[in-house]
Amino acid sequence: MAKPKTQYFCQNCGHASPKWMGRCPSCGEWNTFVEEITTTTQEKNEWRQSSSKQIANKARKLQEISYESRRRIEVADRELSRVLGGGIVPGSLVLIGGEPGIGKSTLMLQLALSLAQLKVLYVSGEESEQQIKMRAERLAVHSDRCFILAETSTQNIFKQIEAIEPDLVIIDSIQTLHSALLDSAAGSVSQVRQCTAEVMKFAKESNTPVFLVGHITKEGSLAGPKVLEHMVDTVLQFEGDRHMTYRILRTIKNRFGSTSELGIYEMRADGLREVSNPSEILLSQREEELSGVAIGSTIEGNRPLLVEVQSLVSHATYGTPQRSSTGFDAKRMNMLLAVLEKRAGFRLGDQDVFLNIAGGLRVEDPAIDLAVCCSIASSYEEIVLPPTICFAGEVGLGGEVRAVAKIEQRIAEAEKLGFRTIVTSKYNLKGLDLKKFNIEIRGVAQLDEVFRALF
Repeated sequence: MAKPKTQYFCQNCGHASPKWMGRCPSCGEWNTFVEEITTTTQEKNEWRQSSSKQIANKARKLQEISYESRRRIEVADRELSRVLGGGIVPGSLVLIGGEPGIGKSTLMLQLALSLAQLKVLYVSGEESEQQIKMRAERLAVHSDRCFILAETSTQNIFKQIEAIEPDLVIIDSIQTLHSALLDSAAGSVSQVRQCTAEVMKFAKESNTPVFLVGHITKEGSLAGPKVLEHMVDTVLQFEGDRHMTYRILRTIKNRFGSTSELGIYEMRADGLREVSNPSEILLSQREEELSGVAIGSTIEGNRPLLVEVQSLVSHATYGTPQRSSTGFDAKRMNMLLAVLEKRAGFRLGDQDVFLNIAGGLRVEDPAIDLAVCCSIASSYEEIVLPPTICFAGEVGLGGEVRAVAKIEQRIAEAEKLGFRTIVTSKYNLKGLDLKKFNIEIRGVAQLDEVFRALF
């Protein structure tokens, strides 16, 4: 009988070592190496073990390879379809991660029940069949072609797959699966790697798309860990505060589409509802106008969004002024504060500054800079900005307003939501047909021009 071989794996990043190490050389974490058995007496590791002989692949010229364009599987969920790049690619392996209770299982079950024309196998290693039935009744969506399997063994799962021959497989979650080819516990790095490799081989050989649900660590990264992101085709992150109603589905990696798309959902008692016009939920409803509020235009993937930037500037009670931002990079906010003080003459050195992007969205688009500056200036001067004006411009260290990309989409979104004026860089106006827009487009070159017009 062959002696089992062992290796030490970092439970944070998956780095393998033949001996125990106190600190991981890859991620720098301490005391994360755990000994795991990597081989057993079993030799077969194929999802389909009907044939023991394999034909070795031969190199071929690129021109000799035949390519047949396959249509994507259409999804009724438009938000998910946008994030995936226009539908589900046959044979793709998609990983979706998120915090516990954020709605990953609900989203996947809705997907399984909505594809009434396809045969879907929903594999759950965390819930029983009765629990999944209860969730399906709450969603009030029914399908005669959705099969439920409560199983954690990959060998048993593949037997059911051969019997059912599904068009789509959903596994919730990959950390609960275990392969008989390894003796380590389910959820360990070696087990997650082995189970994912078996599922990936099944997806590629059978041309069946597979969705994997993955846990995340306390730092917010996908558990597994990074080895999972390298093996799959698409990585989706389900974000949001569990105490708030809105959820954001963001693309981290996508071999078949853009990596900057996002989808927005509203969590309700009967499941997740698509939010077709997210700008309306990102703009708060106020009965009275307040200072420190400015509307900025941002782009997420190909989708323009109008977000509300809220600022509160007050005299520092204690010695050191506080600088706090939510949904916006704190270092960039400090840079913009320095620009306002140096180039525009605002004395913010003894002021507390608090910045918030309403709606729980995190914005990284530099086009929001102009809205941030106007919001801070509005709060500092106690002057209310007109509710029908929005901003789209990047601010440089010299106080100049720089041009931003996709300005036509930003202007069209502002016009659709009823804004009368949009302030942007004058360099964006070159070659722009202003006659096709029914909104005033005001081009500026410096921050001083904006503040003179507003204040």
